[in-house]
Amino acid sequence: MATSLSSPSAVESGALFPQAFVEERWYAAYTCANHEKRVAEQLAARSVVHFLPLYKSVRRWKDRRVRLELPLFPGYVFVRMALRNRLRVLGIPSVARLVSFNGMPTTLPEEEIEFLREALNGPLKAEPHAYLTIGRRVRIKNGPLEGLQGVLVRRKGNLRLVLSIDLIQRSIAVDVDAADVEQLPLHPGSRDDG
Repeated sequence: MATSLSSPSAVESGALFPQAFVEERWYAAYTCANHEKRVAEQLAARSVVHFLPLYKSVRRWKDRRVRLELPLFPGYVFVRMALRNRLRVLGIPSVARLVSFNGMPTTLPEEEIEFLREALNGPLKAEPHAYLTIGRRVRIKNGPLEGLQGVLVRRKGNLRLVLSIDLIQRSIAVDVDAADVEQLPLHPGSRDDG
């Protein structure tokens, strides 16, 4: 018996949609400036799995110091959803759009998001960093970020690893021990400015 295109069972089973429309994947939602926390609250209210990585920062005013939790990737909240449910995200007033390529929302690598989620739930201290494309490429061989690759930089005598999410061209920096990283081989034609 052939399944009718108008049959609810065909739609519910995903027979009408490509795999990307029915399979849950990570996407980056671009938000209005300084609305990341508000978007995360709305996503939670709509039961959408999301991830808003935050870091602690101390800001000083004339009369006081305030400890704030700020987004590691300003302007972005990561959402896990099937594309057929994208209106649950895009319907939030402070969400501008999903990061797309050629008009199609682009997925983020599952392992990058999971690494970040696990590492930031632990004692790892991270902060935003300028997006880097040149530098000494290394891989973490120990600790909560084991397996991740990034660019090694020096800051005040300490080694820092800059981890980038290429899709949104944003980076974070974490302190690392020299014993926990291994240099990756250079690709022909690449520069090593580290």
